[in-house]
Amino acid sequence: MSAPRDLGRLARAVKARRLELHPSRLAAANSAGVSKDTWQKVEDGLLVRDVSYAKMDPALGWVVGSCMLIAEGGEPVPASYHEDADGTFMLSKIPPSLLPEDVRQVVTDSAMATTANLTVREIRDLSERIVEELRKRGLLPNGS
Repeated sequence: MSAPRDLGRLARAVKARRLELHPSRLAAANSAGVSKDTWQKVEDGLLVRDVSYAKMDPALGWVVGSCMLIAEGGEPVPASYHEDADGTFMLSKIPPSLLPEDVRQVVTDSAMATTANLTVREIRDLSERIVEELRKRGLLPNGS
């Protein structure tokens, strides 16, 4: 079970980051693919759908799921983009405080935000496979 959401904390973090990256709330909302009203609600500390937070994360330079981490007392996970001969890809460091359940939630939020045709079972299976792969690589603790 996740921690209670501190939407005021999230509001402050989103606004501060938006002011660093975007000339206006409208520009940030357009970059994220959400309405200006939805972005305003987040900055006002009001609840929006989880999929909206997932859409906002990349516009803020964060890995999807970072808004939820902030609201639950954690820190955003910065995303960095790199190019090679095969194209552009994202790299990020998994913070040591990230738990397997956090990874599952990030995968679920990401899948819901980007892939309309996955079933709940497919999303759950994807989450479990990712957690297991991260464990094999020593990036997540065993158990849970």
